[in-house]
Amino acid sequence: MNEPSRPDPDSLLRDVQQDEARARRGRLKIFFGASAGVGKTWAMLAAARDALAHGVPLTVGLVETHSRRDTAAMAEGLPQLPRKRCTYRGRELEEFDLDAALAFGATHEDALVLVDELAHSNVAGSRHPKRWQDVEELLAAGVDVWTTMNVQHLESLNDVVGGITGIRVRETVPDRVFDEADEVVVVDLPPDELLARLKAGKVYLPPQAERAATNFFRKGNLLALRELALRRTADRVDGEMLAWRRRNRVETVWPNREALLAAVAPGGHGETVVRRCARLAAQLDLPWHAVMVETPALQRLGPEARREALQQLKLAESLGATTATPSAPDAADGLVRYAREHNLSRLVLGRGRRRLPWQRPTVERVAALAGELDVVQVGTAGAPAPRAAGPAPAAEGAGWAGYAAAAGACVLTALAATPLRDVLELSNIVMIFLLAVVGVGLRFGRGPAVAAAFFGVALFDFFFVQPRFSFAVSDVQYLLTFGVMLAVALAIGQLTAGLKVQAAAAMQRERRVRRLYEMTRDLSAALLPAQVAEIGARFVAAEFGARCALYATDEHDELQRLPGGEAEADEGVVSWAFRHGRAAGAGTDTLPASRCLVLPLKAPMRQRGVLAIEAGDTAALGPETMRLMETCASLLAISLERLHYVDVAQQSALQIESERLRNSLLSAISHDLRTPLAALVGLADTLALAPPGPAPRGLVDAIRESARRMAALVGNLLDMARLQAGAVRLRRAWQPLEEVVGSALAACRPVLQGRPVTVALADGLPLLSLDAVLFERVLVNLLENAARYTPAGSALAIRAEALDQTVRLVVDDQGPGLPPGREEALFEKFERGERESATPGVGLGLAISRAIVQAHGGTIHGANRLEGGRVAGARFTIELPRGTPPEDDGSAAAAADEDIR
Repeated sequence: MNEPSRPDPDSLLRDVQQDEARARRGRLKIFFGASAGVGKTWAMLAAARDALAHGVPLTVGLVETHSRRDTAAMAEGLPQLPRKRCTYRGRELEEFDLDAALAFGATHEDALVLVDELAHSNVAGSRHPKRWQDVEELLAAGVDVWTTMNVQHLESLNDVVGGITGIRVRETVPDRVFDEADEVVVVDLPPDELLARLKAGKVYLPPQAERAATNFFRKGNLLALRELALRRTADRVDGEMLAWRRRNRVETVWPNREALLAAVAPGGHGETVVRRCARLAAQLDLPWHAVMVETPALQRLGPEARREALQQLKLAESLGATTATPSAPDAADGLVRYAREHNLSRLVLGRGRRRLPWQRPTVERVAALAGELDVVQVGTAGAPAPRAAGPAPAAEGAGWAGYAAAAGACVLTALAATPLRDVLELSNIVMIFLLAVVGVGLRFGRGPAVAAAFFGVALFDFFFVQPRFSFAVSDVQYLLTFGVMLAVALAIGQLTAGLKVQAAAAMQRERRVRRLYEMTRDLSAALLPAQVAEIGARFVAAEFGARCALYATDEHDELQRLPGGEAEADEGVVSWAFRHGRAAGAGTDTLPASRCLVLPLKAPMRQRGVLAIEAGDTAALGPETMRLMETCASLLAISLERLHYVDVAQQSALQIESERLRNSLLSAISHDLRTPLAALVGLADTLALAPPGPAPRGLVDAIRESARRMAALVGNLLDMARLQAGAVRLRRAWQPLEEVVGSALAACRPVLQGRPVTVALADGLPLLSLDAVLFERVLVNLLENAARYTPAGSALAIRAEALDQTVRLVVDDQGPGLPPGREEALFEKFERGERESATPGVGLGLAISRAIVQAHGGTIHGANRLEGGRVAGARFTIELPRGTPPEDDGSAAAAADEDIR
């Protein structure tokens, strides 16, 4: 019955699946260093040269030499992919060509691609925002990748490095990418040698090197980064070693890395062990674990003892320990198995005492089972003695009823075997009594089984051994029979009771797994948040016997209680747990007086709400129960996030279809109305030029003005439809901004009559690459808006200035300003400052203006202009990128067509 030593089927299946995934996936090798300049890229190129000499099909996808001669020389002669050219803010940049690398991998078996600087951020508009995502796509396609990275780019260490160096690195790589790498090569260099390389100009150019030496590259920083890199690599190697040990079922502890294991047991000495182990781990700077082994002896102590042990586990967890509650027939067996599974070389436990002469303390049993473990005994003087194991609790069928049942079973066995006395040998009758002991052990536990063993021996002697109906023995050999029978009965009873405990634990775990599976299956079919809340409440009630309440975020990121839960949660605790993203309430260190335990619902993208559970006796919640509750909260969060994105996808599909229909309608209406409107305008112009006749002059002007207004409206509709469809192409040329502003003012002269317009254009404005016709339309729309929504006769102002990278153009008016909070919404199609207004227009002018400005690579936004704390008018600001005009012939008209973005 050496059940704990059997391999875990789930673990074996997981290993097989991982091996299959690795067979289909490319291999990742990371050259890892503490900082720039240690030689990661050089080492990668040197290894690539050696691989190429051995016939490996490889290519350099991208290598950053940073003007280092040694690195550039090492890269010469290696096959390289051409880089992809990208335009960003008017500049030509070179980036890694992912498609070319994928094509290389598709045409070469066991292809290898070198991609430098794993943490690099790609240019906006690339397929992936980060280079490590490019690498993951290569690996998924079966292409091997070699890459480089520094310790400060690890996501988990980013804040630590920032605290050491005072510089926060923005480009990071998730730790899982580093941990899942097939190979990590540490490229190390002593700080003094690295500083010498920096001084010699082998890391950065002299101006940069001088600045780096006074900031990042200080010896203290380099020492700390070097330690972080080596420790992080050691952690990764330790994880690989543990995985290899589990896969190959290594049974002994390898003392390659120190770690402590504290044995937690009920009684005052358990708390002493926890605190002593925590202090020892802090002094030695070692990781440590705390374990409470679930044994039949612990169950016989009753729920109060188990609650006390769980409190000690919580204390250990608060002191930084990794906690667990494995089950085993004996505490020593459980401790040794856990230590071997996690390769923990040093065991810390209290000094045990013998209660009975034949009993051995746990220390001695551990030493006998695992001689490779170092056992540290903690003095427990002054601490309360450990609890003595008593009879099994009544809840499990023990107590006087169990012992009475044991006696009754033995009496019934004797009565049933009496008629068979002349038929069966006494040895076979002994088997019948042993069968009774097994039945009592299975049904009532260890104590009644022991009693059944003694009762069985006594009744066998009384009824079946000569002389019968007395406890006298005629043959001395029967004493040996009694002794063997008693020993076998006791052993069978002990094993049966232990098997019952293990079976109960296995059944409990199987029940939890089944309920989790059912919950996951139901959540995958849920279509509404209320259904998610109902499923969560059903699982919590079935598994924990508790009530719960689910709070989810709405579209305004406010918590709303979902129907389906009955728990009465404190709103203050719920709000605190949601704001801080941490558990609060009963059983935690934050607001423990609350009756509910509140867990945040953390989904992969964001927090989706909180789960409140009326936990009842929180002192009896062990680490496994807490982890199960957190798993439940995680599943609920993922389900809510899935529903959110389903809703987003449905709304997006509806909006896309609505936009398509609206654009089709706009295009159709615009084309159908343009022809009769043009005719109407032409007729009105003809009437205006005709000699005075019976038609009133005012009527002719009204026809012409209304027709022109409708023509402008239809023009806006058509332009918006063409911009949406991408049918407009810019005809850019180098233009002086003064000419564009002047032509826009000339076009708006009829609507600006009676309004003073101030134009202040700074001297020395650079030429801008513009489509003059379209950009004039932007200024015309802004000026017409200002004339339409401001009091008659109010002044307008236009000014422009040159900045470092852009040219800023500002249009101010003296009207009522923009509606507060809707400054950005006014740039959406068919949006106006007031829903119902006598001012004509449909809300397309600003939308067209933004589309044209963005097509030029610029930005436009609106805001209220304040004077003396009061709104003095609206201000629209345009920023356009500066460029370098051609100088070959002095002309500013180098036109180039470019698709609108």
